[in-house]
Amino acid sequence: MQTNDNVILVDDSDREIGTGEKLEVHRQGLLHRAFSVIVWDRAGRLLLQKRHPSKYHSGGLWTNACCGHPRPGEDIAVAARRRLREEMGFLCHLEALGTIYYRADLDQGMIEHEIVHVFRCLYDGTVAPDPQEAEDHQWARLQDVQADVSTTPQRYSVWFRKYLKAQCPSRWHCQTNLSGVLRRALA
Repeated sequence: MQTNDNVILVDDSDREIGTGEKLEVHRQGLLHRAFSVIVWDRAGRLLLQKRHPSKYHSGGLWTNACCGHPRPGEDIAVAARRRLREEMGFLCHLEALGTIYYRADLDQGMIEHEIVHVFRCLYDGTVAPDPQEAEDHQWARLQDVQADVSTTPQRYSVWFRKYLKAQCPSRWHCQTNLSGVLRRALA
């Protein structure tokens, strides 16, 4: 679990303007590039991971299959595949869906301020999370996740709750060209 990586700082149009140390960028709430991977199985269930409790923020919370930051000079899709393999122990063909902008105050004095590139994939194989990254995982029907989030929101990451509030996962399952829709939905 690395926390001393550099992340890519961006402007409001997702143009690179520099780099910064990951923890410091999150302490200051600087806008940076990130990605989220949404994984479905053929039964229409969503793969969730429970973040390891020692993560630098949002530890012990349920969220989508994989999130992260590309390294400086790293293609965003390559970064998403890399982290999916590192965190959840598998690879699948990722489809880019678009971008989301959001800002949120987190625990540990951290602030997420990101332009998130969202990817999805269909996967029915073995999930083998790195125990230092994910404490647990589960496949769940979207309706069940939405119901649980409405009664116990504190169990889920801030960004995942924002995705659900904007009804993004259901759109991500059915549609492909969402860049403008998603960016407006969470602004």
